[in-house]
Amino acid sequence: MLDRTKMDVADRVALLVARTMDKRGLVAAVGHDDDLRAQGLSSLQTVNLMLSVETEFGVKIPERQMIPANFRSIARIAELVGTLPQTTVLTDRSVNA
Repeated sequence: MLDRTKMDVADRVALLVARTMDKRGLVAAVGHDDDLRAQGLSSLQTVNLMLSVETEFGVKIPERQMIPANFRSIARIAELVGTLPQTTVLTDRSVNA
């Protein structure tokens, strides 16, 4: 089990991205600034990633911020997470589940 207390937001987002892409069989390494769509992330996978981000970080992404530009890269997602207030306590369903 990973110790999330030693991971920054971008690293946690990177794990979520890797899991999302792995479910589609995409195995390319993704850098923090790489365009996720160019790496093969579909629209449906982006929605799944949004939901995973909400669960992992205990946040609610406002509808007005659920735009492709905010989910273009790991760095951009991490930046978005940093602007959102935490709404729930992290649960065992997070990245390390």
